[in-house]
Amino acid sequence: MYTVLLILLLLTSLVMATAVLLQAGQGGGLASLGGAGGTSDMVMGGRQATTLLHTVTWWCAGIFLFLALVLALMSSHASGPRSVLEGGAAPAPTPVQSAPLPIQSSPPAGNTAPATQPSTQTPPPKPNR
Repeated sequence: MYTVLLILLLLTSLVMATAVLLQAGQGGGLASLGGAGGTSDMVMGGRQATTLLHTVTWWCAGIFLFLALVLALMSSHASGPRSVLEGGAAPAPTPVQSAPLPIQSSPPAGNTAPATQPSTQTPPPKPNR
């Protein structure tokens, strides 16, 4: 459902952007305040006829805002936590080894000499000739 509404929102935004770009400039608004447009038409109530593109733009804007609100509400009621901190206390990690290994009390049979471990030291470097 969320994906269908998201695709519908994208299609609505594309139609609205196309309708806005296809509309002709009307010369009103902020452009007329600086003396660039004739203000006598606006003062006398010269209202232009509503075109199909104008109506499509308003309908697409309303649908876009409604879908954006619905999608925002759907995403805010998601079931899982949104961050690690909101997840609550995590269970303690399980130890790798549950019990220590048993210690041998006597050396293996047949070997009475203590075992020597190999040296871990590296030999000194030889001088270069």
